[in-house]
Amino acid sequence: MTIATIGIDIGKSKFHVCALDERGHIKLRKAFSRSGLIRFLANTPPARVSTEACAGAHFIGRKAETFGHEARLLPAQYVKAYTKSQKNDYADAEAIAEAATRPTMRSVPVKSVDRQTLQLIHRQRTGWVSERTTLANRIRAMLLEFGVTIPKGIRQLRRHLPWVLEDGDNGLPDRLRELIAELWADMNRLDERIERMTAELATLARQDPQMQLLLSIPGIGPIVATALVAGIGDACAFRKGRDLAAWLGLVPRQYSTGGQTRLLGIGKRGNRHLRMLLIHGARAVLRVVRTRDEQDGLRRWVERITPRKHGNVVVVALANKLARVVHGVLRYQAPFDSRLMSG
Repeated sequence: MTIATIGIDIGKSKFHVCALDERGHIKLRKAFSRSGLIRFLANTPPARVSTEACAGAHFIGRKAETFGHEARLLPAQYVKAYTKSQKNDYADAEAIAEAATRPTMRSVPVKSVDRQTLQLIHRQRTGWVSERTTLANRIRAMLLEFGVTIPKGIRQLRRHLPWVLEDGDNGLPDRLRELIAELWADMNRLDERIERMTAELATLARQDPQMQLLLSIPGIGPIVATALVAGIGDACAFRKGRDLAAWLGLVPRQYSTGGQTRLLGIGKRGNRHLRMLLIHGARAVLRVVRTRDEQDGLRRWVERITPRKHGNVVVVALANKLARVVHGVLRYQAPFDSRLMSG
């Protein structure tokens, strides 16, 4: 009987494989190097190749698809239930293969090279923003040790720090003044990198048809649009807009038993960066929503929910709404039309 499903436990240099036949019986257990795994996939008849959705999984998925296989990337939390006995690499590979045979198992679409590169660009930009924040906080802490305070915010730091460095009567030691000047130069270099990458993302957003559709949605700018296209990939992978919102962790967690439904806070699952961007976009929409037409569906929806809910709840609810709109726009390839929203 031929191999029907291949489960791969991904490592840095070793890949443990468990192959199942059509009845789910184990046909092969073997460890491969990276090059050996590629040769194995190239010489194996088309089958279902499954891995956990982790670092390097999209590369393996793309390689498998080039050899005619069906690639399935499974969320790790769904695979865990199929692990039997002690944990080891072969048991993990068997669990991955067994989970992939389930018809209701959810999978992550394999990203193309361009989409994965775009996502890594976003991650690097986010890393530089985090480094800039860390530097700013370090500078504030150093100055506070000598009684020099600067108001909160990057803008306030940019405004006050040059004067602090030039003031010879504030009691700062000369060596500390030199060190802070070096940190300030590092912050300026990070600013240049972030601005350059932001401009690159804006250019990509103007060139991509899908991103152009997303830019028609209120609260969605070039940064959010490029992040959504890179993170979501194919919107058809989600059956409906609520599935996308749940994948982003923007729907309430549920703990129900005995017919009694209990809704808790949002799930906070999925891509944390996308969820953050959508929430920030929702805050921006709330600030200007009253400038929209009185018959605008989005404005009527916000005005209906605002008196009944706390401000933070309204923001998350609007982010949930935007996620559903994103799904509709990407799936049906049509720009956002507020007249279609129910107020």
